[in-house]
Amino acid sequence: MNLLSVGASHKTAGVGTLERLSIAGPDIPAILQKLVAQPYVGEAVVLSTCNRVEVYAAVTGFHGGLGDVCNVLAEESGIGANELASHLYVHYDEAAVRHSFRVSSGLDSMVVGEAQILGQLRDAYHAATEADSAGRLLHELMQQTLRVGKRAHAETGIDKAGQSVVSAALEVAADAFGGDLTGRKGLVIGAGAMGALSVATLTRSGVGPLKITNRGADRAARLAEAYGATAVPFDSLDEALAEADLVVCATASTEPVLTAERLAGRSRQLVVLDLAVPRDVSPEVAALPHVTVVDMDGLAASRRALPAAADTAAVEQIVSTEVDQFLGWLRGAEIAPTVAALRTRADEVVSAELRKLSSRRPEFTDEQRSDVARTLHRVVQQLLHSPTVRVRQLAAEPGGDQYAALLRELFDLDVPHATQADAVPEIGGKA
Repeated sequence: MNLLSVGASHKTAGVGTLERLSIAGPDIPAILQKLVAQPYVGEAVVLSTCNRVEVYAAVTGFHGGLGDVCNVLAEESGIGANELASHLYVHYDEAAVRHSFRVSSGLDSMVVGEAQILGQLRDAYHAATEADSAGRLLHELMQQTLRVGKRAHAETGIDKAGQSVVSAALEVAADAFGGDLTGRKGLVIGAGAMGALSVATLTRSGVGPLKITNRGADRAARLAEAYGATAVPFDSLDEALAEADLVVCATASTEPVLTAERLAGRSRQLVVLDLAVPRDVSPEVAALPHVTVVDMDGLAASRRALPAAADTAAVEQIVSTEVDQFLGWLRGAEIAPTVAALRTRADEVVSAELRKLSSRRPEFTDEQRSDVARTLHRVVQQLLHSPTVRVRQLAAEPGGDQYAALLRELFDLDVPHATQADAVPEIGGKA
């Protein structure tokens, strides 16, 4: 099996494309099952956030695996293959490992260093575990990916520039209000993970009074109680909008929640932060007088909250070190079936010789046969011990895969393993 990551993010696609690619939480288990049902895909994890959709897969070949993943994404999104290809980045084996570690560290985020991606990756991994679509390779990759992200945030100042997409969006909103949000009346639409993060960030920024609305009233009530805000019924959204200065939209709705008709007639300034994918705010709203809309495209263009170069370099170094360690483990794991096959072959040879001995020396007692068998097995195991230990060590080093191939050739071992014959074309390096 080989590692493959395929996806689109704010770097390669606009909000319109990302919202078509976006996969709602309840739909992820079905997508995972569809992926692992493909001919070349053995394992899969799907990550879908407000600014990226990615598939991590264990595949039996690059071209076949890439085709399978792209076909599923195209079918689910309704985007034609040619259009979809222009927005995708593809990483294979070492590049896939490095990409996953950079994502968890916040280096690939819209707001560099934001920590929210760790929770999103954890949720994606949990969903794959629940759907039984993650095998040994992706279990190891995801566990290490989460550990690398935690290490990056613990050992560097990468997250000091901005804690999340929400904090960066609020900086843009503050500019519209002359640099200060204190005392501005706020409204958060949505009480999921992004909504909760928005409420926490707005509270720290001095926005208030703050109201929360959600289609599920209980969830809004719990969130409001936790932050001293006020929960309002979703049916009262229009009244809450009329009083608000700043609105954050973060729902999981597949249709716009705020339309031009709903917001028409404003006589004072309103700033709307649309942090949802698919978008909660219809495009026509941006043309209304006294209304400013900041969506993911606008936030990406603002380039807010970039971390210090030293912090970025420190995280890149952590990522490089961790990639080398993971590849060492991977090479060691790849040689294990070959070593096991060699030991099995040795046992078969010993067993065959013992059967011949029994037929030639029928006068041997059972105890004598057992003594001979134990002696032969001990001799073979002692002969194999040092070389197999050493070959595992050598396999963990760069170029170590040649040792497994050499063992298979020398001892004529038949070891089922993923072919490396598929070469990686230039698209494998596309960022």
